[in-house]
Amino acid sequence: MFYRINEVSRITGIKPYVLRYWETEFRELAPAKDSSDQRRYRQADIEVIQTIRRLLYEERYTIEGARKRLRVELRRQREDAQTAPAAASRPAQPAEPSPRDPRLTTALRNLRSEVNELLAILN
Repeated sequence: MFYRINEVSRITGIKPYVLRYWETEFRELAPAKDSSDQRRYRQADIEVIQTIRRLLYEERYTIEGARKRLRVELRRQREDAQTAPAAASRPAQPAEPSPRDPRLTTALRNLRSEVNELLAILN
């Protein structure tokens, strides 16, 4: 599904002229253009815009800082997407209990008590 610039502006709250400016500053934001040279934004483009908006307006990065941070975040998302299918195909491993887990300590005490009772019966 594709969106035109005014629709994206309404969805993201970013003015069209700002979106056009961001396209010049962030190479990750490059919507396709149709035969009449209208921008055609995909959902992935909208997600990039929302990330840029967060970095600039909420986290107060500069354009340069946001550009660097965006690259890091997008790289991490790609890496996570590549490792997720492999992790999903493996059976889930039960979590190892912490040696200081009180449940483990209680279970070990109970086990020790039962072993001592068995030893007493055998002797």
